[in-house]
This record gives sequence, C-alpha cells and structure tokens, in this order.
Amino acid sequence: MKTRITEMFGIEHPIIQGGMHYVGFAEMAAAVSNAGGLGIITGLTQGTAENLSKEIARCREMTDKPFGVNLTFLPAVNPPDYPSFVEAIIKGGVKHVETAGNNPQKWLPALKENGIKVIHKCTSVRHSLKAEAIGCDAVSVDGFECGGHPGEDDVPNFILLPRAGEELKIPFVASGGMADGRSLVAALAMGAEGMNMGTRFIATVEAPVHQNVKDALVAASELDTRLIMRPLRNTERVLTNAGVERLLEKERTLGDKISFADVAPEVAGVYPLIFRDGLMDSGGWSCGMVAGLIHDIPTVKDLIDRIMAEAEMLIAQRLAGFLSETRAPVPA
Repeated sequence: MKTRITEMFGIEHPIIQGGMHYVGFAEMAAAVSNAGGLGIITGLTQGTAENLSKEIARCREMTDKPFGVNLTFLPAVNPPDYPSFVEAIIKGGVKHVETAGNNPQKWLPALKENGIKVIHKCTSVRHSLKAEAIGCDAVSVDGFECGGHPGEDDVPNFILLPRAGEELKIPFVASGGMADGRSLVAALAMGAEGMNMGTRFIATVEAPVHQNVKDALVAASELDTRLIMRPLRNTERVLTNAGVERLLEKERTLGDKISFADVAPEVAGVYPLIFRDGLMDSGGWSCGMVAGLIHDIPTVKDLIDRIMAEAEMLIAQRLAGFLSETRAPVPA
C-alpha cells in the first residue's frame, strides 16, 4: 500500500509506532521497522543523550530498515538537555523524528538541515495547522480516544480527522483508537495517509514490558480507561487500577484546591514500577480506549501482516462490493 506517508518515510506499510515512555526501546522499534512499519525509539526514556546514542546504535544492529526517535518537549523547571538529545539524533544518522508536547519550532532548523523528516503529534486542527506553518513534514492527529494526553478539546477522531483533512496540506496519520485493518481503512477514508499505534503495540511479543501489562490489556474493555489530572488541565488517559482510583478520589475530595503535589505519588516514577516490575496498582500509565479491541498478544510481524491483509480485504471486497453493478439503482 502506497500513501504519502509510506513515500515520505520509506516504509512498506502506512503504520507508525508512536513514542511510548518505557516501551520505545530498540527491541520495539526494530520489530516494527522489520515488519514494514516505522518503529520509534522514545528519546527521553533513555535518560541521557549518551544512552540515546547507544540505543540508536543497538537498534541499527537489529534492523536495516528506517526507524525514528520520539522527542517530547515538556514544560519543566529543569528541562532535559534537549540540545544534546538533538545532537545524538543527528550524529546517530536518524532521519525521522516524532516530536510531541510543546512547539518544536526551535529545534526544526537543526533537524531539517540534516535531512530529518519531522512528524509532530497534535490533538487539534489549530495545533496541526501551526505544525504545518512552522515547517513540520507531517502531523500525527490524536483523537480523544488516545492513550496519554488527548488535549482539552475532547474531539474524537470521527470528527477530528475529517476536519484535519479539510484544512491540512501536509500528510497526517490518525492516532487514537487504532488497532486493526478496520482502523486503517477508516483512517484512510477520513483523509489520513496512515495510522499511528501506541497501546496496541504494547500487547505484542516483542514489547519490552512486563507480562502483567500485556495481560492487563487483553483483559481490559473499552470501559476501563480513566481521565486523570483534568482539574490541572494536563489530562491523561490511563488504564484504571487501584492507584488511579486513589488519584481520582483525591480529585473529587480536593476539587479546585488540588495541585500536582497531591497526585504525584500516583503519577511520578510510576512507569518503571509497572512496565519493568509489573506492579500494576502503582498508578497511572497511558492507555487508549483501544484496549477494548485487544484480544491477543501476537508478534509484531503477525500483527502488522494481519492489519494489512484485513485492510486490503475490506477495500477490495467489502467496500468494493457496495459499488457492485448488481445492486439496484437508487430512484431519482
């Protein structure tokens, strides 16, 4: 399948693995890239630029296909050493970067001067248009269904994607609620040139996370995510657990007096406890509503092959069948 996204990133299938904290290691990125998608190493998960350089080198030992690095720009009193992370990406010969969080404009000149294609994650049409205006090559449009931070507009993809298609000139991929061939075909129908999957890739054999996490995704339904930190206007969609419910009770009790310090025990430092150690009630970890569509733990290759086979069948058979000449004409 050829789209503007496959052409831009030099990949076989229009499927991108989003950057995920404590998931986006070399094993994950290489597995996706080897299966024909675009794998992504999560930059800040590596901790330092030196470690990111090592992870890039490790990924190159696992795949000769294109892969990228996610770099999330966070508001912080003591921000990460972003210049050194950008330098590690450039020196590592990476040609694809997924940016997220704050406006990446400051970092675009260095990336673009080194032939790096930049796709920026956005949760609204206005932010997508800004990404286009500052020179991003593509956009990942995140609907309200997505795991992690869905923004504050609460617009689901059935509205957000067609709106992005009406406004954008650069290509975009659909993110949030993406799990299978149906997701891909729907995304293409609404104007996207591919899809970005996060949560679905966690429930794969190669995902470098504790088995408890994978089992939790298979067991979950579409009703098992929660929105936390809404009063702080830093909304995050997470899978429910005892820690998350404790946090939500604090929000209900403290109301508009709540601060980040009140919820820090349930969100700060949680990812290694859950993803590495399998302590599932530690607190909030990003998970999309797409958990309701996860029923197994395949290899990454089997998952991507299945997605593409289903998408091609839907396009060539089911949808084409609706246009069959044998159907009775619609009366004038």
